[in-house]
Amino acid sequence: MPDRHTLEETERAMKDHVGALPLDFAAANALSNLFRAANAVRTELTNRVLRQHDMTWTGFVVLWVVWIWDGMETRHVAESADISKATLTGVVKTLEGRGLILREGDEHDRRLVRLRLTEEGVRLMEEIYPEFNAVESEIVSQLSDRKVSAFTRTLRDVVNAVEAQHEARDEARAEA
Repeated sequence: MPDRHTLEETERAMKDHVGALPLDFAAANALSNLFRAANAVRTELTNRVLRQHDMTWTGFVVLWVVWIWDGMETRHVAESADISKATLTGVVKTLEGRGLILREGDEHDRRLVRLRLTEEGVRLMEEIYPEFNAVESEIVSQLSDRKVSAFTRTLRDVVNAVEAQHEARDEARAEA
C-alpha cells in the first residue's frame, strides 16, 4: 500500500473510516483539500525559490510583511505572519544576523519595537519576489483567468468568514 494517496483516495478512505459519524463531509473535504493545496504550494515555493536563497518559509513571510508595509511593529508582524511573538523573536534574530532586518525602538514607547528591512534586505526581496511570483504564476497557469479570479474570491470569503467568527467569539468573551 503506497504512503502517498490522491485527494480522491483520501476522501474515500475518510468516508469509509468515519462515514457512520454525523459529519459534514463537504466541509471536511473542502478544508482538507485547502490544507493539502496550501502545503503543496508552500513546499514547491520553498524547494524551488527559497531554499536557493537559504531562506525558510517563515523568514520569507516576515521579510515580505515588513517589506510591503515599509516597516511594522513586531506584534503586528507576528500577527500578519500568523506566528507567535516567541517564534518571531527567533526569526528576527536569524534575519538580523544575516543583515536583512533591523529592530528599532519606538521613540514614544520603549516597550515597542519596529522592524524594517536593511538595504540588503530590500535588495534580497527585490531579487526573490519576482522568482517567487514566477512559480506562483506557473502553479495557477493551468487555470483560466476566470477560475483564478473565482478561486481568489472563494479563498478571501473563507478568510473573511474565519475572521468574522473570531471577532464574534472575542466580542462574546468581552461581554461575559
